[in-house]
Parts: sequence; structure tokens; C-alpha cells
Amino acid sequence: MAHKSLAQDLFEDMGRKVAEASAQEGGDDEPKVVDEIESLCMNCHENGTTRLLLTKIPFFREIVIMSFACPHCHLKNSEIQPAGEIQQRGTKFSLRVDRAEELSQQIIKSDTAVFRIEDIDLEIPPGRGQLSNVEGILSMVAEDLSQKQDERKEVAPELFAQIQNIIQAIKQMAEANKFPFTITVDDLAGNSSIEPPTQLSVGKYTRHEYPRTAAQNEALGLGDTTGEAPAAEIRPEYQATQMYPEMPADAAGNNVDDDIVENQVYSFPASCPGCAKSCTTNMKMVNIPHFKQVVLMSTVCDHCGYRSNEVKTGGEVPEKGRRITLAVESKEDLSRDILKAESCAMSCPELNLSVEPGTLGGRFTTVEGILTQVRNDLHSSIFDVGDDGGDSMNSASKEKWVTFFGQLDAAIKGEVKFTVKLEDPLASSYVQSFTAPEPDSQIKVEDYERTDEEEEHLGLKDIKTEGYEEEGQTDGAAPAVNGS
Repeated sequence: MAHKSLAQDLFEDMGRKVAEASAQEGGDDEPKVVDEIESLCMNCHENGTTRLLLTKIPFFREIVIMSFACPHCHLKNSEIQPAGEIQQRGTKFSLRVDRAEELSQQIIKSDTAVFRIEDIDLEIPPGRGQLSNVEGILSMVAEDLSQKQDERKEVAPELFAQIQNIIQAIKQMAEANKFPFTITVDDLAGNSSIEPPTQLSVGKYTRHEYPRTAAQNEALGLGDTTGEAPAAEIRPEYQATQMYPEMPADAAGNNVDDDIVENQVYSFPASCPGCAKSCTTNMKMVNIPHFKQVVLMSTVCDHCGYRSNEVKTGGEVPEKGRRITLAVESKEDLSRDILKAESCAMSCPELNLSVEPGTLGGRFTTVEGILTQVRNDLHSSIFDVGDDGGDSMNSASKEKWVTFFGQLDAAIKGEVKFTVKLEDPLASSYVQSFTAPEPDSQIKVEDYERTDEEEEHLGLKDIKTEGYEEEGQTDGAAPAVNGS
């Protein structure tokens, strides 16, 4: 598609937003919308003007748009910065683009986010914050790669040819000539976003929140500077009696029974992934009838308010995955217990709902509870700026989302019949049966062979539990033998 530099288009668009907001300012009694700051131009070293606009983005949150203009050399530049605080968790968004319409999906990439085009293994490291769409990001990446290509052609022809192939592939994606492709945005600070598509399907769109490691917190400047003592290190010899003093112990202080007791709450020290300060993680093992034992994990930080609840399943890896289909026909079915493991994908075809593995983490709740959580998470993302979805949401998208949430609300209230499908390659998910141990006519359970992709994703192809000693000897040098 013929158009001028997309980066220039974006800068002009963002600059226009600031100028329009500035023109709408009222008298001295009204709050000032745009702040103007005299700034040094790094091109001609004369003074230019930086305008700052605080605005709220649909599907996201508040950001600051910065637009610089120099009247001497006419240099213009724009970027964005998150206006809110660093989120308690990092977020990773993934979008598979299948249609030309999805090139207009909005992307907010903060200065701490990593942008990737998975199909060509291209990664853009953290840098300048950007507010654009899929087409805009791709076009800007192609333009950046095109710089210095003339010099590469003379100095390193092989490198020039490789980069040129990548540029052509990206341009084909941006011009809707190469489908499908997948993009991801991974932000440690949790301040980036990809607008969800109106048509959800398996593998289409994922939003995954994850706790940050100590190194990631340090990279964001979140290390503990209060002088507080760090959390105690958890060692293998940390016995159950130390975690739960009421457990029986002998005279030497060793617990009589090393096994974890069901329905007992164990507490152990941890570091908060949100603020890196010390906190407590509570653990409880429960037995789900006609299924298996699972471990409930709960972490609450008294310093920053971070909360996390997860379910962990144990046992050996089964030979096959498991697919569970539940027909929800009445309000009573909404009260069925459901365990969705982190490895499990969930879908409701009648509701046009698809939840990818890892999106909600491990959850042990009811059918009504898991639908309510999905509804609340999506609603806060789509209509974060109010029930109208913001001025930038077009009427067609707004109508589709209103219809989607209407169907979801009706399902939560038990007004419509629908189907819940759980597909777990580790067979660690569960739906409560009302007729157990007899078969339930509303639940269909089937085992299936895992695909090579699932085996690779779960790391099962790298596991070898038998004969690894002999293999280690044959792969390396022959063992040394002492003697004459």
C-alpha cells in the first residue's frame, strides 16, 4: 500500500493529538491539558519545544504522549511513556494475525518491552515507547532495518542479502501479503498491551501474567532499598515442622512424619515478585475426590498488596493428554467444581470464548467462577476507559464486544446452554461429576495422543529416565582405568 513514511505518519498523528488538546484549553481557571517545556534540540543545538499530554488509551491505561518540535531545523519526534506505576506482574501478549483487518490492532509498547516477530525469529529489544498498530510497528521495523543497507551491500554482501530477505518478509506482512504470522510483546513492567481481536479462536490471542524474578526486579530498579533483611533462603533441609510447628516431632526436633498432611496450612518465607521484599507463601494440600491430590499456593505481600493464588498438580506425566467436555444445561451445572491446570486450554464454542494454556494459571473454582474471572479480566481490558470503550473504538467493534459480553453474562446467570471444553496435554485438569463414581451423561472424557509440538513445548522430548548413564559414557570419552 502506497503511503509515506509510517514513522512520520505516527509522529504527525501524535503531534496532532497534542496540538488539538492544546487548542481546546480554556481560561486560566480550567485545568491545563498540555504542558510545554523548552528543550534543547539534539540536531541543531537550538531550543525547541516539548509538549506533554496525559491521556487514557482504550484497552489500556493512562500514558504520557511527548511531542518535540524544533522551529530552527524543523526536527520532530514523538514517543510515549506509561503514566502509571510499574505493575505487580510482568505481562506477555501474543497475537496471531490471519486477516488484513487485524493489521489495525492497536499496540502499546513501553520502553521496557521486547517486541518479537516469532515466524522469522526477529526480536526488537527494549527502547523507545511506541503507540501504533500492527502495520505501523512492522513498517517501522522494516524502515529501521533498511538503514545502512547501502553500506552493508558494499562491505558485507552476504549480510546485506540476509537482512534484505527479512525486510521483504516484514513488508509482505505489513502489506497483508503474508499470512499468518505471530507477534509477541513481553513487558517486565506490565505496561504494554495488544488490542484483543473481536474474533477469538484457539491460539489466536493470549495474555499471560507472570511473577518477576529478583534479577528482573533489579533491572526495573525495584530492588529493596529500605535496609530490610532479605527473605530467608529456602533450603532442601527446611523440614515440615519448621513450616508448621504444630506437627509432631521427636526429641531431636525432627518431624515424625515427613509427609505433608492434607488440609494443613504450611507457611514458608519468600520474596515478593512485585516489590522484591520479604513475604509469606501459604501452601495447602487437598484431595479432590475421584481425581488426585493437588497443592493450593497463596502469596500475599503486606508491603505492596501483591496477591497470587495458584493450583499445582503432581504425579508422573501420563502417556496421553486428556480432553474433557462438559455440557452445561442448568444453573446447577454452574456450581460444578473445575480444576483448570496451567497447561490446559479452555474453550466454549457457543460463547465464542477461547482461553489459551497459561492465560489464567492454575485455577480450582467452579464453572461460574472461572467464567466470571474470564469476563472480568476481558472487560477491564476492553472497557478500561468506561462502558463505552472510549472514543477510538469503532461502532462495529463495540457492537461485537457488547454482544460477546451479553452472551457471557447470560451463561454466567444460567440463562443459556453451552459447552465447556478442557484440553490438557498433561491430563491434570478435572470437572466434578454429580454421579461419581458412575459415569456422568453430561461429561465426556477422552484421552488423546500428544502432538510433537506439545511434547516439545512441555519439554518431554528432552527427558530421559532410563539408560542415561550408559548414554553419557558412549557420548563422551572412554572412562579412565587405573592399572598397569
